[in-house]
Amino acid sequence: MAKKNDFVLATGRRKCAVARVRLIPGAGNVVVNGKPMAEYFTGDALCGYVNQVFAASDTVGKFDIYANLDGGGVAGQAGALRHGIARALMAYDETLRPALKAAGMVTRDARVKERKKSGQPGARRRFQFSKR
Repeated sequence: MAKKNDFVLATGRRKCAVARVRLIPGAGNVVVNGKPMAEYFTGDALCGYVNQVFAASDTVGKFDIYANLDGGGVAGQAGALRHGIARALMAYDETLRPALKAAGMVTRDARVKERKKSGQPGARRRFQFSKR
């Protein structure tokens, strides 16, 4: 797809969130929507969730990531970013696929909110049944 010296583009998705990821060989900086990742995701849990990809593939500090996130909430965006980074790493080096697949980072989490149906107060909730 791309040469080893060039950047790699990939897309990650989770729920309603979409992450467009650019992977460049570098020092390990992660920039999300123009901000450092620690500033964008304020909690350590979400930053650690994203960094699981680098730990699983033994690429900590080897790549710079520039990502544009859109849609969803913060947790969904973190999941989309993790999925996008995993796909970009696989496009860069196909030998990383078994490790990422074993860690469960290749599969897209397709769970989305179910739509509300007409005549009901929610997606599954019904109005109270009255026999008489």
